[in-house]
Parts: sequence; structure tokens; C-alpha cells
Amino acid sequence: MYRYVFGPVPSRRLGISLGIDLVPMKTCNLNCIYCECGRTTALTMERKEWVPTKEVIIELNDYLQNHPEPDFITFSGSGEPTLHTGIERILSFLQTKKGNFKTAVLTNGTLLQLAKVRKALCAADVVNPSLDAATKHTFKKINRPHPSLNIDEIIAGLVAFRSEYKGRIWLEVFIVPGINDNEEELDALKSAILKIQPDLVQLNTLDRPGAVSTIRPATEEELQKILRYWQLPNAQIIARAQTREHVTSYRKDTESAILETIRRRPCTPEDLKAILGLHVNEINKYLSVLEGKGKIKSVLRPRGVFYQAAN
Repeated sequence: MYRYVFGPVPSRRLGISLGIDLVPMKTCNLNCIYCECGRTTALTMERKEWVPTKEVIIELNDYLQNHPEPDFITFSGSGEPTLHTGIERILSFLQTKKGNFKTAVLTNGTLLQLAKVRKALCAADVVNPSLDAATKHTFKKINRPHPSLNIDEIIAGLVAFRSEYKGRIWLEVFIVPGINDNEEELDALKSAILKIQPDLVQLNTLDRPGAVSTIRPATEEELQKILRYWQLPNAQIIARAQTREHVTSYRKDTESAILETIRRRPCTPEDLKAILGLHVNEINKYLSVLEGKGKIKSVLRPRGVFYQAAN
């Protein structure tokens, strides 16, 4: 059982993705209202070796020696991966092991204003930063950032990264209806996107319950309307998570184990993580599919979002 490497999991963007979790649950410099990992419990800007770099490399080496290659090895997990100071060293190690797999970093993009972070990520094949707002008030409303973060500086960091980085930038914009989908916000976002010049702009929305229960997902029609309004040739809507069940790494035995567990008693993703020994991100992938198929439903309770059998 690995501590820092998890999966592989079926990813909507990256195919078969082996995850690397570089920070404890839930360590981040944002506390986004839509985060499927729940509320941030350690809101911090501190960059340090949150987990041992050497042990992460040992686990990756073991995995690559004993398992089929994934499509991607992805820095993601329980918080913001660029808070870990060893990310450049781990990316450099993976470059020495390169077969057919590629590397990706899923980041909130806030630390790309730091030259050392931009330099660290230049070794990745794909960097997938997020930008949900380009105005100060909406940035605070959706992302609930660490007090030291400024959205103008974040956008400037993304622009600087584009000029230095030779790989692919897939910019994710998470739409929260009623907050960042009006003309003022969409115009500000488009202006920022044109400055950043990402290879792709990926529209996303709520897939399962977020950290705040009152928000809802954007409909397909609403997302299509945004695409028409922007008229950006490189913008797309990310495929719904239900397609994950068709990915070859989607395991029916894991689906069955989750169903059997929650039929006995409702569980949070963290409960399922403890019971089944899977990473919470892996649990979330299966919960998305099961909820989409109508086999389970979510219920908000004082301790968080619980999942129970639909019937």
C-alpha cells in the first residue's frame, strides 16, 4: 500500500492517471466553495516539504517497475501540490524514467507568481491551472483565498508562466451559476484568458457536492451559452464524469465494495477512505459515476456530505 501515490484512477482529461499527493488533507491556499475534497483545514501559503520527497520517489520507482505505465502521472490529491518544495525534484526524477507516460500538474495557479514555482513546473508535459474569477470580489467569493493572495498578481503569474513554459497549458474555469457567469465576470475572464494564451480553456462545473451545499452545477445549456458568448476557438466543455465507467481502469470490484459499504450505513468520502484503504480522490471518482447512474445519493448532515444507497 502506497502512502503518497494513488490509483491509477479514470480521469476525464488524462485517461489512466496515476496520482501523487504531496500535501496532507486538506492543505491549500484556497478554500473553494466547490471543492469535492471539502473545506480547507490548513489555509496556508507556506511552501515546505510537506511529505518526504525521497519516499515519494521510492514509491513512484516501485510502481513503475511493477505495474503497466499509466497515460499520465498527475500531481493532484488533497490540496495544492505547488506548496511542496520538492515538486521540481520529483518531476526531474520522472523525466529519467520516461516511457510513454506524460506528467501533469493540477494546480490552482496561485503560486505561479513565484519564479521558483514557474521554474519547477517547466519540467511537466501539461500544467492544468485554474482561474475561476478575474475580479477581486468574485475571486474572494468563489475561491476564499489566503489573505495574502491577489487575483491581479495571480493572473500576471499565469502570463509570465506562459512566456517561460514550452509545454501545454490547459486552463480550467469552474462555473458556479449566479456568481461567475454574468457578462461582467465572463468579460473579465475572457480578457485574462487572452493575456494568458493557454492551449486549451476547459469549462467545468459541479460534479458532486462541494464544500458549500447551496451551490448547483451549471447545465449543459448554460455552459454552451458561455462558449458562444466567449467565441474562443480553444474553449471546450469537459466531458461529464459518468464517462469514467468506460475507462479501462474503472474497476467493478471497487464499485461493488463502495455500494456494499454504504448499503450498511451512510458514509462520507473520508469514511470510505478509512474503510476501503483508497485515496479520497479515487473514492470521489467512483462516487461520481455511481451518483450519475442513480445508484447512490448524497445527503448533507452536520458532519458533512454522506452517501447512501438510492433505494
